[in-house]
Amino acid sequence: MKWIYKSYEELTTQELHDIIKARMDIFVVEQNCPYPEVDGYDPEANHLWLEDENGQVIAYCRLFMSGVKYNEASIGRILVLKEMRGKEYGKELMTKALSVIKDQFGEKAVKIQAQEYLLDFYGSFGFEGVTETYLEDGIPHVDMVLHY
Repeated sequence: MKWIYKSYEELTTQELHDIIKARMDIFVVEQNCPYPEVDGYDPEANHLWLEDENGQVIAYCRLFMSGVKYNEASIGRILVLKEMRGKEYGKELMTKALSVIKDQFGEKAVKIQAQEYLLDFYGSFGFEGVTETYLEDGIPHVDMVLHY
């Protein structure tokens, strides 16, 4: 397994295909939530993912500098394939993503839109809820912010 970090321009067409497939498999199919997965933000994001020896995307997220989506830097489309959950890949992914945002981007705060059932997970990294629960594409979410 290996971690990969690339800007949109650095992605190969196969990598982009594999990333979008993983996102759709989880956010559209698994969560039974039809929504516009290709939202126009991929070109403005940096992409961080873990792939196995066969090139399959195991864990993934998009990273944005402040001012792109929010005033704060942000992490989105955070996922771990269903069959790979419970193996600490989500923790590794968030640790690496937060390191990039702090150390490479030089950011002081990170905002996420967290699915409500994951509040404790994100809270373990220091994120705090800043909104009441709201529905995003029919799924309960809470905006959370981490300040360094």
